[in-house]
Amino acid sequence: AVPHQGRPTPSTQPWRSPGGPQVPFSFPAPRWPVECEVIQETIEHIEWVPPKPESFCPPMGPEQALYTLGEEQGTVVYHSSPALQGSCFTRARVGGAPGPLSSPAACLEGSQDTTLLFESRFESGNLQKATKVGPYEYVLMLRPDLYTAKHTQWFYFRVQNTRQEPLYRFTIANMAKPKSLYGQGLRPLLYSQRDAQSCGIGWRRGGTDVRYDRGGAGEPPMFRLSWAVRFPHDGDTCFFAACYPYTYSDLQRYLHALAADPVRSQYCTVQALCRSLAGNTVYLLTVTSPGGTAGKRVVVASARVHPGESGGSWAMRGFLDFLLSAHADARLLRRLFVFKVVPMLNPDGVVVGNSRCSLAGRDPNRAYGMALPGSFPGVWHLRAMVQRVLAEREVVLYCDFHGHSRKNNVFMYGCDAGGDGTGARLRQRVFPLMLSKNAPDKFSFSSCKFRVQKSKEGTGRVSMWRLGVSHSYTLEVAFSGSTLGGRSSHFSVEDLKSLGRILCDTLLDFCDPAPTKLQQCLVEADALLQWRMGLEPGSGGSWNDVSPSELES
Repeated sequence: AVPHQGRPTPSTQPWRSPGGPQVPFSFPAPRWPVECEVIQETIEHIEWVPPKPESFCPPMGPEQALYTLGEEQGTVVYHSSPALQGSCFTRARVGGAPGPLSSPAACLEGSQDTTLLFESRFESGNLQKATKVGPYEYVLMLRPDLYTAKHTQWFYFRVQNTRQEPLYRFTIANMAKPKSLYGQGLRPLLYSQRDAQSCGIGWRRGGTDVRYDRGGAGEPPMFRLSWAVRFPHDGDTCFFAACYPYTYSDLQRYLHALAADPVRSQYCTVQALCRSLAGNTVYLLTVTSPGGTAGKRVVVASARVHPGESGGSWAMRGFLDFLLSAHADARLLRRLFVFKVVPMLNPDGVVVGNSRCSLAGRDPNRAYGMALPGSFPGVWHLRAMVQRVLAEREVVLYCDFHGHSRKNNVFMYGCDAGGDGTGARLRQRVFPLMLSKNAPDKFSFSSCKFRVQKSKEGTGRVSMWRLGVSHSYTLEVAFSGSTLGGRSSHFSVEDLKSLGRILCDTLLDFCDPAPTKLQQCLVEADALLQWRMGLEPGSGGSWNDVSPSELES
């Protein structure tokens, strides 16, 4: 490990070794940039699975006037913008900005005042400004990723002083992406504190009349997400979010329970891979059966390099839940492999509510090729760890868990540079094809891509492949849900967690010593590529001289 920014080199010794004595350790509170104000309340949400799948919202056409008044004519009722000391990160502390908190929300003028009270100064929160433009209409602005002026996509904020009867309309006026699943039926998430406490109901899809369109003629162009909603109760505390939140503290609570479990801690160690720029620990889990690792191949998995893609954390949670369970397949996996898992590569971005960047103000999933441990410690130390492992044993698979905001379903990106033989190019496609058979109502093989674009050379997927991990993938989980197998509905948390279990099933299929499934998938992948190129089966024609980009066009 390389020390950076004057901090001591992080320990690479496990706090608890499999089967060894318990070593007490603590999970310190998250560290924030000193410019960020943080409220003292602890924000936690219950887990809940809706009794039936939540359907997509019927797509709405663009509307000329989404709100009755221009934003400049409305009343600003919330404005929280960190006073950044220059254009780059300097230092962090637990609790963020020292001193008393400011009051960014409007003050109510009595019990009849129906103005909503907004708040986002909590872990993973993101809302910069709210302007009231009608009795129950609000225009919202998201905060760009810290130390950038870009990447407005993730939102997560609280509202209080709700009324049950009126129909509210919210419009986020500075979304960054031209296309979004909100234009295809994705609905925002709503959480009612009162329903959670009295009925055990957690996050659910809220909002009707969901629209996504271009807003104004400025440069760079901004896009508007608008939805209407009725709150379930008067005087409730509610939250909205782009996807089910999974914070750094959520991960720490999970790891604390894991370390305290006398059974699971026998085959799982928790280490510090490194510390982030803010000094938050980037955790590394090693999972394998006790009693030596001789002859075992390695599987590497990571998540949350992009902090706004929280669905990746829920899939990772399901992966770990299954891998650490007593299930016979989980025991077999632990006997066969050593798993190296980094469940949150970019904890700083997750803590502050960024969409894409770390506190370096750049996308760490484009930085794997840079020798910059001081700027991108998580990805640098992950790559260095994989290099060390490869010097000793085979890494059979690398999988990086992501979320996707523009395509439905679950799919993968792999690595086919076109220069390898037919067999190697087909094998690239086998793992995703097996995954599609194990999750036919969620995973779309036809959405998978395998070409290696120059712009993606700095990603984890391509970097690990260049190091020598022959099967290196990005797992993309839609923010929305599935259109497969008769479904047309949002993913629940349970759906997302099931992906981790299915990934484990597929790994056993992929590495099965009996070659039947592998051979079947190789033949099927070949037939699919022949069909894509318009070649008749048995014609003798070959697709192998066709580039990956042509195959996917």
